[in-house]
Amino acid sequence: MLTIALWLANVVLDTAGQLAFKAAARDPRAGDGLGRWKHMASRPWLWLGVGCYVFEFLVWTAFLSLVPLSEGVLLGSINIVTIMLAGRLLFGEKLTGLRIAGILLVSAGVAIVGAGA
Repeated sequence: MLTIALWLANVVLDTAGQLAFKAAARDPRAGDGLGRWKHMASRPWLWLGVGCYVFEFLVWTAFLSLVPLSEGVLLGSINIVTIMLAGRLLFGEKLTGLRIAGILLVSAGVAIVGAGA
């Protein structure tokens, strides 16, 4: 049960971190060059992303202490799927046929590894 909770926490934290970084990076008021980085550094989205990644590091380390590395890395790849779907929902990013095929293949792989774990 702890393993599943850590795995889900990893998925949520990684997805939230990526979305926060995307929100910080796409702010139209950011400008260019060094001014862009200064603007992003002043926005809470960037720091939310950093915080998510700090906690994800801790959760991921705890998760890997409970499962073999080969299984953990494969199970962790579901983050790709959640990030793509969240990007579509929140930022209107395109899901082409190839990306949908990728989502299905990654999901099938995670399901196979999860069933064998």
